[in-house]
Amino acid sequence: MSFENPSREQIGEILAAAGNIAVVGLSDKTDRTSYMVAGAMQSRGYRIIPVNPSVDGEILGEKCYHTLAEIPEPVDIVNVFRRSEYCADVAREAADIGARVLWLQQGIVSQEAADIAAGHGMTAIMDRCIKVEEAITMKGRSRA
Repeated sequence: MSFENPSREQIGEILAAAGNIAVVGLSDKTDRTSYMVAGAMQSRGYRIIPVNPSVDGEILGEKCYHTLAEIPEPVDIVNVFRRSEYCADVAREAADIGARVLWLQQGIVSQEAADIAAGHGMTAIMDRCIKVEEAITMKGRSRA
């Protein structure tokens, strides 16, 4: 089956309802795309939960976890900044914690990850930047 991202309207609904966004592969380096995108989402009122096995401490003022499984609270969206070959494992971890959405950033595509997400009732979004989609879909809209 050919993968298709949700419509812009559906993406807007996902973002409006989202609170906690776990960012897998979030760098602590301020010049990295993951840091800039997560910072922008945080400034728009989303709770960013950093996930990076090589960082101890905090990123963007939030405790960084080494795995999704370590996060002690519900996660709405798992936003992934990892190469495609790692995404199936991330999808399994996202399913294990009960995330609602698996979001692979722009340039990242994994049919296997999308299939895993679908098999666990998650919505998958691939090859889209969450910051760009938020700017397009949430113009003037308040989040739930």
